Amino acid sequence: MIKKTRTLLLSFLLITISFITLTGCDQTASSKEKDATDKIIRIGFQKFGTLNILKAEGTLEKVLEPKGYKVKWTEFPGGPQLLEALNVGSLDLGHTGEAPPIFAQAAGAPIVYFANEPTNPKGEAILVPKDSPIQSVKDLKGKKIALNKGSNVHYLLVQALEEYGIQYEEIEPVFLAPADARAAFEQGSVDAWVIWDPFFAEAEAKTGARILVDGTGLVQNREFFLASKSFAEKHSELLDIVYKEIEKAERKTIENKAEVAAFLSPQLGIEAETLEKVQERRTFGIEKIMKKTIEEQQKIADKFYELQLIPKKIDTSEALLKVDS
Repeated sequence: MIKKTRTLLLSFLLITISFITLTGCDQTASSKEKDATDKIIRIGFQKFGTLNILKAEGTLEKVLEPKGYKVKWTEFPGGPQLLEALNVGSLDLGHTGEAPPIFAQAAGAPIVYFANEPTNPKGEAILVPKDSPIQSVKDLKGKKIALNKGSNVHYLLVQALEEYGIQYEEIEPVFLAPADARAAFEQGSVDAWVIWDPFFAEAEAKTGARILVDGTGLVQNREFFLASKSFAEKHSELLDIVYKEIEKAERKTIENKAEVAAFLSPQLGIEAETLEKVQERRTFGIEKIMKKTIEEQQKIADKFYELQLIPKKIDTSEALLKVDS
C-alpha cells in the first residue's frame, strides 16, 4: 500500500513538473513572439508622398536596423481607409490630408498628430470633363460629384460650395475611392470629381480634365503624419527618427525633383512627366504641429459638425501629445 502510494505521488510530481515546464516554454515562446511583433513598425502610405521615397529607397529600414526594428509597409487608396486601419490596430503610423483625422477622431479613433507638411492648396481641385458645359462652381447645383468620403477634398468641396452660395444639400455627392471615381468620371456617370495629386495631375494628362477650381483661397490642404496613441506614447524616439528621415527625403526631393520623379515613376505606375507636374505645384518641408495648425483643424471639425458630416463635436487638441507654440 505504501509502495503504491509512493508511486502515485511520484507520478503526480512528474506530471506537475512537466506541466510547469511546458507552461514556462509556452510563455517564453509567447514572449518571444510578442517581442518580435513589437520590433516591427507598421506604416501606412498612399499613392504619392514623402513616405513613398522612404519606402522605395529603404532609408528608414537602414536607420532602424541597428536598433533591431523592421518596417512593414501597406498601401491605401486614401486617408480614411488608412486611418481606419490605424484605429483597429493594424498600423502604427501613416499620413493623410487634413479631413481624415477629424472623421477618425469623431469616430473615437485613438490617433495623435505628430507632424505636418506646409499648406498645398494647388494640390487638389474640382475637375470636370474637358467638354463639360459646367463652367463655374455655381453650375454644380443639382449635379453628381465624385469624391472619397472623409478625405481632404471633402473639405475643399464644402468650402467651394459655400464660397459660391450653394448648399451642400443641393449637390449629390457620390462617394468613391480614387480608382472607382476615375472610372465614373471617364464614363460620364458623374458630372465632376474632387481629387488630389497625383490622381489630379494624371486625370489632366490622360483625360484632358478641366480645373473648375483648385484649393487656392479656399483650403490649406496640409498633409499630416499621424500615429496610434499607444505607439506614440511608448515610442517617441522612433517618431523622432521617422521625422528626421522624412526631413532628409524632403530636402532631397527639392534638390532633385526630376530625378525623384523618374525614380518613383515605376514604383507608382505613373509617368515621370505627370509626377514632375505634381512636384512643381507641391510645397515641401515637414514641421512639428503648431498651435495655429491645430486651431485650423478645429475650424474644419466645427464646419463638418455643422453640416452633420460628423456625429459629434470634437476638440482637435485632444489628438495631440504636445504642441509647439
